[in-house]
Amino acid sequence: MQLDLIRSSEAFEALADEWNQLLSNSASHVPFLRHEYLLTWWRTLGGGEWKSGELCLVTARRSDGQLCAAAPLFFTQNREGEPALMLLGSIEISDYLDVLALPGQLQPFLEELFAYLDLADLPPWRVLDWYNLLENSPTLAAMQSAAASRGWIYHQEQLQHCPYIPLPGDWEAYLASIDKKQRHEIRRKMRRAESAEVPVRWYIAADESKLDAEIEDFLRLMGTDAEKQAFLTDVMRTQMRAAVWAAFRAGWLQLAFLEVDGKKAAGYLNFDFGNRIWVYNSGLDYEYGSYSPGWVLLGYLLQWANENRRESFDFMRGDEDYKYRFGAVDRFIVRATVRREN
Repeated sequence: MQLDLIRSSEAFEALADEWNQLLSNSASHVPFLRHEYLLTWWRTLGGGEWKSGELCLVTARRSDGQLCAAAPLFFTQNREGEPALMLLGSIEISDYLDVLALPGQLQPFLEELFAYLDLADLPPWRVLDWYNLLENSPTLAAMQSAAASRGWIYHQEQLQHCPYIPLPGDWEAYLASIDKKQRHEIRRKMRRAESAEVPVRWYIAADESKLDAEIEDFLRLMGTDAEKQAFLTDVMRTQMRAAVWAAFRAGWLQLAFLEVDGKKAAGYLNFDFGNRIWVYNSGLDYEYGSYSPGWVLLGYLLQWANENRRESFDFMRGDEDYKYRFGAVDRFIVRATVRREN
C-alpha cells in the first residue's frame, strides 16, 4: 500500500467519486461515511461541535493506483482535553462511523496506518479516539491487533443503544411479528387518522424547488421540543440544511411529513441508503397530538419500507421505548481508543 496524508479540503473534495466507490465495497457501508456527508460535516466542524480541527485524512492505494482504504481523521482536543486523532463526523450528529477498506485490506491497512501515524509529519497527537463504531465492526478487532503489534494500549467501551427493525418485506408479516397489543395500537391509530373528519395525508418530499421550504418546516417541527430547540443553533441549522441537500442531490434523502388539514403535524428526516432506512431525526407539532401524528407517520414509513423491500429500519442512537414497541432489536455503538507509548 502507498499511504498518503491529505491536509486540505480541496484535496479531500477531489476524492468524491473514488471515496464513494470505496465505501460501497466496505464492510461499514453507512450514510455518515459518504463523501458528500463528511464534506458538509467538515465545513461546519459538526455544526459547531468542535471549536477547531485540522484535517489529517489518510488514504491507501494499491500498486495499480486504486484507492483501497481510507481513514477519515482530523486532529483536535478531545472531550478530555487530550490531543487526539478522531474520525470525521465525531461525535454528536453522526450515528455510525468507521474507516473504509476493501475486503481483505482492513487488517493490513490498520497495521500500516498505525506505523504511518507514528512517523508522519502530523500534529502531536496522543490518542486515537474513535467514537460510534458499531459493536460488530471488523475494525475493532483489527485495531486491537494492530495496536498490540506496536505495544500500544487499546481500550473499548460500550456507548449507546442503536435499535433497529429487520424487515420481512411484507407489511402484514411485519405486523404479525410484533407484540399483539402494539400491532392493534398501530392499526387503530392509522385507521383513526384515515377516517378523520379533516384530510390526513403523508408524503415524501421530492420536489427540488420546494426543498428549502420543506427543510424549514422540518426544523420548525424539531424546534417544538425544547431540547431540540436548544440543539438547533444557527451553525447547526446550517449544517443540517447542507446535509439534507447533499443527501437529496445524491439520491438518498427520505424527508417525510404527515399533514392534518393541510398543516404539517409530524416529520421524519431519514436516509434511504444501502437498501435500509436510517432514522436521523423527527419533529412534532403537539397541537395535533390527538391524531398521534408521530406514530401514524412512523407506521406509514414502515409500511413503505416493507413494500419497497428495504432490509431494515434503523432507529440508530437512543433507547426510547417506542422503538422497541415497534419491534426493534438492540445493538450498541462503541468507543475505541489507542494510546501510543510516549
